[in-house]
Amino acid sequence: MSVQSTAAPAAAPVRKARRAIFLRRPFFTIALIVALGYVLAAIFAPHVAPYDPVAQDINAMMQPPSLAHLLGTDSYGQDILSRVIYGARYALIIGIFSVMIGAAGGLVIGLAAGLSGGWLEWVLMRLIDSILALPSLILAVAFIAILGQGVDKVVIAVGLSMIGPFSRTVRADVMQVRVQLFVEAATLMSIPYLRVIWRHILPNVIFPLAVQVTIRISEAILVSSSLSFLGIGVTPPTPDWGLMIAEGRAFVSFAAWMSAMPGFALALLLIALSIVGDGIREEFDPKLRRGA
Repeated sequence: MSVQSTAAPAAAPVRKARRAIFLRRPFFTIALIVALGYVLAAIFAPHVAPYDPVAQDINAMMQPPSLAHLLGTDSYGQDILSRVIYGARYALIIGIFSVMIGAAGGLVIGLAAGLSGGWLEWVLMRLIDSILALPSLILAVAFIAILGQGVDKVVIAVGLSMIGPFSRTVRADVMQVRVQLFVEAATLMSIPYLRVIWRHILPNVIFPLAVQVTIRISEAILVSSSLSFLGIGVTPPTPDWGLMIAEGRAFVSFAAWMSAMPGFALALLLIALSIVGDGIREEFDPKLRRGA
């Protein structure tokens, strides 16, 4: 009885703080619900989509929105609503996995640069500066030219193009943590250097990196959609939003729904993810919390 009575008051402030996040940030709450809706639609796409996203019907070409096709059809008679729902799956897969590749590469390079010093740090940072000198889209185009087209190639290309920002973030955090007193104390106690990195430096770097991951997902989705829009990303008939927008360009004057529907879905997801990422950063980023 005594354990329960002491644990309950300690847990109560935590639950109140979690509820307060959603009450203090209504836009964050709405954006989180929208983002979760996209995730659920992507997971249960085969059960939610009314039609096969790649099934063509020449008798239903470029039909406007109706009860049979709520968002209309494209020039191949494919149901746009079904393709938009499946497009959410591809967008989130590309966005999440490419950011994970960028974060993993950035973590390795950032740790090496922040802990090594000397000529190795100089070489790594000049490499990162050369990557950051070009926009992510241009770098992704260059990597696509080398790797080729396809969903897996887009994931790798976008992920490689995002290593630079993650590396600089990790290096800056490592530079701040390694001069802290607890790290110096661990070093003076003759604790192995790898253990110091694992127990003291890495935990203080991982959380800010995770916050950056949530922010960069929207950027990765935008870059991948831009690649498909340019015709060098995902190949037809894959239901990709960028590809759907590009296909509807030629018919925008009399069949605007072909580009408008996937464009609206893309814009709504990007806005929701940006708001969610900013909310998480403002709420949990240790740097901003110390500044407050």
